[in-house]
Amino acid sequence: MRKLISQFAGVGAVGLVGLVIDVSLFNVLRATVLNPDTVADGALWATLVSTSVAIVCNWLGNRYWTFRKERRAHWWREGLEFALVSVGGLLIALGCVWFSEHVLGLRSLVSDNIAKNVVGLALGTIFRFTFYRLWVFRPSRSDGDHSAKEDLSAKEDLSAKEFVPAPIESRPAEKLPTAAG
Repeated sequence: MRKLISQFAGVGAVGLVGLVIDVSLFNVLRATVLNPDTVADGALWATLVSTSVAIVCNWLGNRYWTFRKERRAHWWREGLEFALVSVGGLLIALGCVWFSEHVLGLRSLVSDNIAKNVVGLALGTIFRFTFYRLWVFRPSRSDGDHSAKEDLSAKEDLSAKEFVPAPIESRPAEKLPTAAG
């Protein structure tokens, strides 16, 4: 339980740094080059760009700090899995912004921030933490090579030990049927 709390706090700290990057970049892009008044769906594009940059920062922070003991030697595979989970979180944020703008008709900077950085962030954080912990950084998957080496060394340890059969329990002799009855 203590490890879970520590990991949750680590993900939270890394996420906070990512949040600052994401929110700052989102607002700068939305207010300048991706302004919805000049770029169609500018808030969606700003969400895509800012969240993508934050994803890279979060992967580095989680890999080298939060889950440093669980990281795997195959960084590219771990990075791909992290990206897949993060894209799930990105799709949640995009869905919230799209819903706010296209269904509710809210297109202000405040409503975009609430949709993306409050609702989308909360739902996305739950999604990402769950899949980071259960899939990407799961301790039993920390390194496939290490697991195989550990399995091999465990087999070698067993084969090196002298085989001593377990004592046979004394059981009452079974009565066999006789020809007489």
